[in-house]
Amino acid sequence: MDLKTANTAINVAIETANGLGVKFCIAVMDSGVNLVAFNRMDGGRVGTIDVAMKKAKTSALFALESGVLGTMTLPGKPVYGLEHSNGGLITFPGGVPIKNGSGEFIGSIGVSGGTVEDDLVVAKAAAKAVAEL
Repeated sequence: MDLKTANTAINVAIETANGLGVKFCIAVMDSGVNLVAFNRMDGGRVGTIDVAMKKAKTSALFALESGVLGTMTLPGKPVYGLEHSNGGLITFPGGVPIKNGSGEFIGSIGVSGGTVEDDLVVAKAAAKAVAEL
């Protein structure tokens, strides 16, 4: 994940967010869980900064959508309590792995600011755009 690719993801996320009329925070991490790019849209809530970053972190650590882990972290499920590991994770939708055109995992995007459904729509649009580069 280089800065140009991360910025492509951010720009597509912002375009998608504008279409929804919602203000988001957007974080892009590389496969080593390092922040590469971040954007807080004008009017985006301050509380969503950390959530977006943790969604991206969760997705980057496991190369999975953050929401997929949510179903596995409920009481009685295989990885109950996982969200308390790694300095805190987010296990609801909005964190999505990013793959390049060859299908290789190169990082993740985390989006927060709308409903979790909207967060996921924005994140998936950005990930799709990067995969099509």
